[in-house]
Amino acid sequence: MKLLRIATAIILPPLGVFLTEGISTAFLINIVLTLLGWLPGSIHALWIIVKHEERVNKQVY
Repeated sequence: MKLLRIATAIILPPLGVFLTEGISTAFLINIVLTLLGWLPGSIHALWIIVKHEERVNKQVY
């Protein structure tokens, strides 16, 4: 699932954030960043996905 989210973050950044966080402020921020340019939206989406994985891994251990 993580690979799918990363791939969608690169191709369509808001979708990657939506799959990770759902409808949230991060999703809305990512839409704005993607409208300003594809690269800022992709960087933000990848950052959100990585941080989410860190939080999940921290809770498990």
